[in-house]
Amino acid sequence: MENNITKEELSTIIRSKLSRHYGISTTEADRAQMYKSCARTVLELLSEKRTKFNQKIKENESKKIYYLCMEFLVGRSLKNNLYNLGIEEMFREVLEEWNFELEDLYQEEPDPGLGNGGLGRLASCFMDSLATLEYPAMGYSICYEYGLFKQKIVDGWQMELPDIWLPGGHVWLNQRNDLVCHVRFNGHVEENWTDEGLEVKHLNYDEIEAVPYDLMISGADSEGVAILRLWRARDLNNFDMGSFASGDYDRAMTEKMNAELICKVLYPSDNHFEGKSLRLKQQYFLVSATIQDIISEHLQQYESLDNFSAKVAIHVNDTHPALCIPELMRILLDEYQYSWPKAYQIVKQTVSYTNHTVLSEALEKWPEDLIKGQLPRIYGIIKGLNESYCQELWKRYPGDWDKIERMAIISHGQIRMANLCVIGSSRVNGVSKLHSDILKKQVFSDYYQVEAKKFTSVTNGIAHRRWLCQSNPLLGKLLDECIGTRYKKDARQLGKFRVFYEDNSVLEQLQSIKLANKIRFANRMHKYGVTMDPESIFVVQAKRLHEYKRQLLNALRIISIYLDLKENPNLNIPPQTFLFAAKAAPGYYTAKEVIRLIWHLSAHIEKDATIREKIRVVFLENYDVTMAESLLPAAEVSEQISLAGKEASGTGNMKMMINGALTIGTMDGANVEIHEAVGKENMFIFGMNAEEVERKWKEGYAASSYYHNNEKIHKVVNSLRQGFNGESFESIYRYLLVGDYGIGDPYMCLADFQDYLGVYQQLLDEYNDPIKWNQMSLMNIAGAERFAADRSIQEYTKQIWNIPTLI
Repeated sequence: MENNITKEELSTIIRSKLSRHYGISTTEADRAQMYKSCARTVLELLSEKRTKFNQKIKENESKKIYYLCMEFLVGRSLKNNLYNLGIEEMFREVLEEWNFELEDLYQEEPDPGLGNGGLGRLASCFMDSLATLEYPAMGYSICYEYGLFKQKIVDGWQMELPDIWLPGGHVWLNQRNDLVCHVRFNGHVEENWTDEGLEVKHLNYDEIEAVPYDLMISGADSEGVAILRLWRARDLNNFDMGSFASGDYDRAMTEKMNAELICKVLYPSDNHFEGKSLRLKQQYFLVSATIQDIISEHLQQYESLDNFSAKVAIHVNDTHPALCIPELMRILLDEYQYSWPKAYQIVKQTVSYTNHTVLSEALEKWPEDLIKGQLPRIYGIIKGLNESYCQELWKRYPGDWDKIERMAIISHGQIRMANLCVIGSSRVNGVSKLHSDILKKQVFSDYYQVEAKKFTSVTNGIAHRRWLCQSNPLLGKLLDECIGTRYKKDARQLGKFRVFYEDNSVLEQLQSIKLANKIRFANRMHKYGVTMDPESIFVVQAKRLHEYKRQLLNALRIISIYLDLKENPNLNIPPQTFLFAAKAAPGYYTAKEVIRLIWHLSAHIEKDATIREKIRVVFLENYDVTMAESLLPAAEVSEQISLAGKEASGTGNMKMMINGALTIGTMDGANVEIHEAVGKENMFIFGMNAEEVERKWKEGYAASSYYHNNEKIHKVVNSLRQGFNGESFESIYRYLLVGDYGIGDPYMCLADFQDYLGVYQQLLDEYNDPIKWNQMSLMNIAGAERFAADRSIQEYTKQIWNIPTLI
């Protein structure tokens, strides 16, 4: 789709924004004022585009997809929208005439604190694809005042600081006071039978307002514009004037503060009752406001809910929005007097669910009493769903209490949200082939036996326009020259790049591009006092810090290399820079200990002038989308080393792959499909597969056996006790050998360690042959053809949502 605005018109609009909002001219504007004026200009263009797209949706009476997720890690909007609208160069030229650099204005925008990691980034990639492919779509989340947290490392220990993003990010949000709705908590429920049936009244409740803020996301080279609607909580009464007049100022502000707490911070710590209570409030606040909004929009167009499931698809991304199932039931039952069977039929035909984890501790469970007290009507509906479902199971499996207990929503005083999602959804999908198979065979095997057709698989994908075209313009330019530009809208075109496998000119350009990206990233980090050698191999592990992702295994490998160099400083190895980027959850002590180990190991190596010439360790503080856009194109080795069977999919593996990095990893998550796409000769696979891991558990895993029977492992693990940089890591030593249950590290770092070292040595050998390395890199870029979010979304729309595109 061509953009019709001229350079002169663009200049006029920006000038008018400066005049209207600040009363200044271009010569008086500072960078912040110019950034916000450019943002408002983009918003004006997007609004016009959205109005036309909306009209098209209404005329077609299209089915719509509403995507619910607790986080959307959208990254900066100015750069993404300018690229997608095709006006980045025009903006650059206009700004240069006024002595402004567009890249400087990009730096004025904070990363929105609306997400944490892969889940939130995936949701944002999907919104980009939904807009680009012109599907009628809206995302829903909470407008958090503070993001997860700003990470600060102090003497190796992670500190959490407030992530204040709204002052610079608010310009992108359009407040919709016309769509405010109310959400109720607490109180009690009264049930009365009348001539019309059961009448349910929710009494003595606390009520707050949900105020929507819209963030527009432009499709690339298309007419589509998606909306991400973010809810903020506001006290309904606003202010207790009586208490204020009597001097009780704290009481006067209490209700306002309690309401605002709901959207204060993403994922409050839940290792205490207050944190659990606030998390539950956040989840219900999101789904209640969202379901009310969806129903209101539907009724405006159709005046009846009888066709609701035919025109609406509601997608639950992970279990956090699971309460949309009983909330939709509540509205249908209580406000529109549908019968229980009909309401349940509508809900089940409307809702679908993506599972993102096989870890039992990550499958959300809530104390029954907490939901009963805080959400009494919702609790009653969940209880009704549980009872009716268990009655059906009893007919199918009479006397099999164990199976019925496993499949029940409520058990042993807990409400199991994953079970609620499976029971209340039409379709359930995993996010890679391996993950989906594990769901069918293990996690949800009981349900699979009952409703096999309900389960499907959609492998994750990435917004390749952002993670390749925008983040790596040099590689994008090379691809344009080699295969044309169609890959930007159709990632399958990347496969054509394979024909250049033996083209030495292209291979040399790939090498030059990678070096330029490494220099760019090294220069960026040098501003923050971080030194790295762009001529060294950049080995990157960038993902949330969790035991199953095994950053610890990576650290143990580095310790092994360090000990070898201490014994033989002249060891002939290529220089290597090991880059870690990760945040640990605030209450996750083990993960924080791993960060502490990496940080002190880095400091220890830096003090040894000889060894730091060969290896360097860098922990990148406060990793976010903007840093990732610079880091991932610089990566040469992509560490994807989770214990097989634990990582659902991964998307960092895809982002580094499409930028030419080679994967060293286990056969886990989407690594399995990357292996299919590029072949074993173009990546480095090590360790046990998922079946071998399962067998190892059944045989009896004991980490100490590896410690006692392998000299290298013995030496590496013992070094933890002596420690690094003056700090002992006795706790990690004990974690590896004893752990919580006497068997040692539950994620089997030591079991895979020797194979990891061996395969890494093969990787270093391959790196010594630049032509071969760049051929492998080229095959990974071409193989990324199947890992675009566009492909994922097309599979969702066909397999799960049944929604046609408007193209």
